Amino acid sequence: MLDGRKILITNVTHFAGIAATKYMVEQGATMLCHDESFANDETRSAFEGDTGATALSAQEADPLVADAIDRAGHVDVLINNDAFPAIRAKVEDADPQDMRDGLEAMVTAPFIRTGAIVPHFKQRQAGKIIFLTSAAPFNGLPNYSMYVAARAATNGLAQSLAKELARDNIQVNAIAPNYVENPDYFPPELLADEAAYAKMTKNIPLGRLGKPEEISAVIAFYASDKSDFITGNVLPFAGGWA
Repeated sequence: MLDGRKILITNVTHFAGIAATKYMVEQGATMLCHDESFANDETRSAFEGDTGATALSAQEADPLVADAIDRAGHVDVLINNDAFPAIRAKVEDADPQDMRDGLEAMVTAPFIRTGAIVPHFKQRQAGKIIFLTSAAPFNGLPNYSMYVAARAATNGLAQSLAKELARDNIQVNAIAPNYVENPDYFPPELLADEAAYAKMTKNIPLGRLGKPEEISAVIAFYASDKSDFITGNVLPFAGGWA
């Protein structure tokens, strides 16, 4: 399904990044994976051996995009997999710096990175941009207003860029998960606690957490040519919660 696709994904060690990378490698994609931890040679080498992907350590947007293009010849898909803690705080107690940092990580950084790759996509008259965000803005979450506001901004960014870039045959979509198994939000010890698991899943209509392989398949679909007529979509992936 992804034979020959060259895909750049950021912050790959977070959320479903590693699972999605392995899945898309199996589907025939060339995966170019960014993560801050790849500045360490051992970490970078171990990741490449485990996934069959190429690890990129550049942190700034322009060098990262240029490195990916140099390694692969071109890039077909950018997956913005941006990570930041969901900080719990009442609005009257919240630290404004936490809000600024969250917006920087979840809105500004992917905005700049997308701007860096769009000229490449326009030159080729083809490209896909995928934002991995959150379903939280569909319902709101009390005491998590900073995180939810940032994710809502990125969902809006995806919809706006879709209209801006469509005439250049660039599709822009967001996948908005919630309640998907990943170590960022659901460490193994939490999943092993039956009472905690029951409490987490009671508000999910499907009654369970999503699996990494399930969201990996959705990401792969949006990265494939099967999604060429889909743009401006923000897809809740939350078991009916949103």
